[in-house]
Amino acid sequence: MLNRRTFTVAAALGAAAIGAPLVHGQPKLEKSKISIAVGGKAAFYYLPLTISEQLGYFQAEGLEVEISDFAGGSRALQAVVGGSADVCSGAFEHTINLQAKNQYFQSFVLQGRAPQIAIGVSTKNMPAYGGVADLKGKKIGVSAPGSSTNMVANLVLSRGGLKASDVSYIGVGVAAGALTALRSGQIDAISNTDPVMTMLEQKGDVKIISDTRTLKGTQDVFGGLMPAACLYASSEFVQKHPNTCQALANAIVHGLKWLQTAGPGDIIKTVPETYLLGDRALYLASFDKVREAIATDGIVPADGPKTALNAIASFDPTVKADKIDLSKLYTNEFARRAKDRFKA
Repeated sequence: MLNRRTFTVAAALGAAAIGAPLVHGQPKLEKSKISIAVGGKAAFYYLPLTISEQLGYFQAEGLEVEISDFAGGSRALQAVVGGSADVCSGAFEHTINLQAKNQYFQSFVLQGRAPQIAIGVSTKNMPAYGGVADLKGKKIGVSAPGSSTNMVANLVLSRGGLKASDVSYIGVGVAAGALTALRSGQIDAISNTDPVMTMLEQKGDVKIISDTRTLKGTQDVFGGLMPAACLYASSEFVQKHPNTCQALANAIVHGLKWLQTAGPGDIIKTVPETYLLGDRALYLASFDKVREAIATDGIVPADGPKTALNAIASFDPTVKADKIDLSKLYTNEFARRAKDRFKA
């Protein structure tokens, strides 16, 4: 027997179906219940995911999405590789690291066109900092070991003549715990995302030594456009669930389109209160800083994957650039369709 709520929903859906045929003849989803793993959802790095979730864009595509938040991208990646999540909202470069281990994963919609990661040294622990060599033997806080915050730190160290083994990496997350770790002197430097880095910078807690929160800063560090946050899944999942991947891409691109015109007040009203870390003004100052780093249409730029590969291969001996097939790292077909649909 239909209970009242089911009947009401069914009646509403029936009326909607009569009143308006399915948008673009939406094909049937192979899987409507989707679990997404993310590492540090409160960071601006994943703002498009949060916006699409909070504004109901996944539901509008017929998806029931469950988002599990982990301390960092490497933990979220483990959940997807291990099969406890279908899709990862994570860093593009993870698809490269996985392929180097003969595991094929594919990005299918881009959320960020710059890593939005800054590295700062503690003004309290290292007041006389003079260069990267001074970090030898120091403790560096990252969201989680193996995450993109760790990757950017490794790149900066290698350019300064240090190896990853010359420092100690400590996982501090991307929220209040990261602020506490730096301010209490538990770590000497930090590689993290916003709003954490802007909060530390504005209070004079850190001196920024490398910054990929802007497109120019990213160009300076990586020598080109560096695709960042994206939704990725195993190539097998993408092949078996094209309509589901299309629905996910649609929801994200819808969120990206909304973000293009959203004002500070709109952002504050949409994200959970805890994301503001107790300081609205600083949260909005951080948003202004990273706004241009957010993708506009979900499409991975043509030269982006090569930039990412060159960066990783420069310090990670397990990644051989000539052995990586760039074309298998991503597909833009879903994002292109979503872009056309939402005029992003």
